[in-house]
Amino acid sequence: MKKTYAILAVTVGLVLILDQWTKHLVDSGMYLHQSFPVVKGFINITYVRNPGAAFGFLSGIHSSLRVAFFFLVSAAAIVLIVYYLKKYRVKDMLLASSLSLILAGAAGNLIDRVRFGEVIDFVDVHVAGHHWPAFNVADSAISIGAVLLIWDMLRKRKSSR
Repeated sequence: MKKTYAILAVTVGLVLILDQWTKHLVDSGMYLHQSFPVVKGFINITYVRNPGAAFGFLSGIHSSLRVAFFFLVSAAAIVLIVYYLKKYRVKDMLLASSLSLILAGAAGNLIDRVRFGEVIDFVDVHVAGHHWPAFNVADSAISIGAVLLIWDMLRKRKSSR
């Protein structure tokens, strides 16, 4: 169990530091909607603020309701993950890592919502005319954590047959 808490602490610490540091660099060094290429024709750094969730979900509702909703959802996710890790004494390192990444990402975006009422996004990917909505380090942690969680579930399902 100590290993699980170590994974949680290190993952959350590193993701939060990287997430908040990169957002600070973008917020303090760029103006809103400024963009510059990192890999021409593929990745730009573009400063945007997202008042909603993924793909702007709920961005059109009143700001106080939106902030309260996302605060409660993020806080609930964090509490549920910590509760699950503790109650079930998770020893599987892949499961602990995936949940830690999801928790860290939720916490990183929660910090933005509390500070700004919206989330700072800046990684802008586009390929052959197709554009992916801008995202940040916290979003990446959530996505990687979700993929690892699904992989872990499929792996366990296959081995239980």
